[in-house]
Amino acid sequence: MDIFLVLLGIVGAYLLGTVSSAYILVKIVKGEDIRECGSGNAGATNAARVLGKLPGFLVLVFDILKGIIAVVFIANFIVQRVDIALPIIKALLGLSVVCGHVFNVFLQFKGGKGVATSAGVLLCLCPIAVLFGMIIFLAVVIITKYVSLGSIVCSILIPFLMLGFKAPYAYVILASILCVIIVAKHKANINRLLTGRERKAFGKK
Repeated sequence: MDIFLVLLGIVGAYLLGTVSSAYILVKIVKGEDIRECGSGNAGATNAARVLGKLPGFLVLVFDILKGIIAVVFIANFIVQRVDIALPIIKALLGLSVVCGHVFNVFLQFKGGKGVATSAGVLLCLCPIAVLFGMIIFLAVVIITKYVSLGSIVCSILIPFLMLGFKAPYAYVILASILCVIIVAKHKANINRLLTGRERKAFGKK
């Protein structure tokens, strides 16, 4: 019964992650597939480029909320009914919701890059580490104007910050896995950064 409930939670978290507000908003407003617009990414930054800053912000908030719902509401519902440690359940559901966002079965596994949803997950697990990570992210973006670079740097540092703030090892491992996913999804951005072709924040070109 315990395993069944955990698996049900994992599937539920994954399906929650597949709800792509960026894809839905662009489809409703412009009748287009966001994966064929701007950078081609189904995330908040590209939604801001395609629709404007306010819609992009709404997408950002929604994507963060997906992570929060998975590791707070779904996880707490499950942990009251199973004999499994809460950090393990939260780590599993956090990974599931991010995978749903990134590897979206309804979008041919071409979802977003997972930054905002990962932030929502990790914010609930170790808020002080994420706070420092956000400060670093903002500093990098303000200085360089590259959102992608800020995301990459922040995702790499977060596991070390969580380790430094003595977060449970399950959370540190989760943050490390999310880091790998995020950096891998930014492969094209890294290539453009190295060649000077990366788009700057909210830039059109």
